[in-house]
Amino acid sequence: MSQPDFNIVIPSRFGSSRFPGKPLHPLNGKPMLLHVVDRARESSAKVIVVATDDQRIADLCVQAGVQVEMTDEAHVSGTDRIAEVAKRLDWQDDCIIVGLQGDEPATSADMLNTLANNLSTFADADMATFCIPVNDIEEYQNTHRVKVVRDSRGMALYFSRASIPARRDMKSGSDYPESFIHVGLYAYRCHFLKKFSTLPVAYIEEQEQLEQLRVLYNGGRIHVDLANEAAAGVDHPEDVESIEALLAQRFGAA
Repeated sequence: MSQPDFNIVIPSRFGSSRFPGKPLHPLNGKPMLLHVVDRARESSAKVIVVATDDQRIADLCVQAGVQVEMTDEAHVSGTDRIAEVAKRLDWQDDCIIVGLQGDEPATSADMLNTLANNLSTFADADMATFCIPVNDIEEYQNTHRVKVVRDSRGMALYFSRASIPARRDMKSGSDYPESFIHVGLYAYRCHFLKKFSTLPVAYIEEQEQLEQLRVLYNGGRIHVDLANEAAAGVDHPEDVESIEALLAQRFGAA
């Protein structure tokens, strides 16, 4: 199957309680956001747009020749920011949009292309994302690591910070059942993305603090593929050294 057309939107905020100014922080001598743009340009995306609410980020994009859209600073999620861009640019309802977070500079082009292809292949899916296997009991029990349970076609049944699936009988087998960690990278069908931004927050979303549960609560379908690698993001200043090494290893980034 040929690679479907798709667009990439990169939501990028300057404000961060854990790492203020993160998108502009240099990694191997270049602002983090421009590494993310490089990953997007290495993919087969037809259009690449940075969505921000900060003029400093917009100025960097203009200087680097990157299309940028100023979005509402009141947005509480990257998905809402992506939806605003899709509406403003009047993208067609059947357009596939991949959201690439502005703090994930080591996400491979292969992952971005695969995500768009998966959404195109599974016609009944409204969104697509990834997961990776749980490797140890600590990861299985870690509430900061979001788990996902899938059906036989790879469609999400539920996402949770809890340890799912839970094993009733712990007398046999390993310390934990087969389980998967969600990798927070998404592709959206444009018509569903526009609908999502109008839906009220779901109770389960509020309890788990997972916006993808709003999709399932309202009858949406999310395809979850098994990824070869995890998306590597930057959450804290302490992550900089390791992500610089990873960029050098994967992309020869300088």
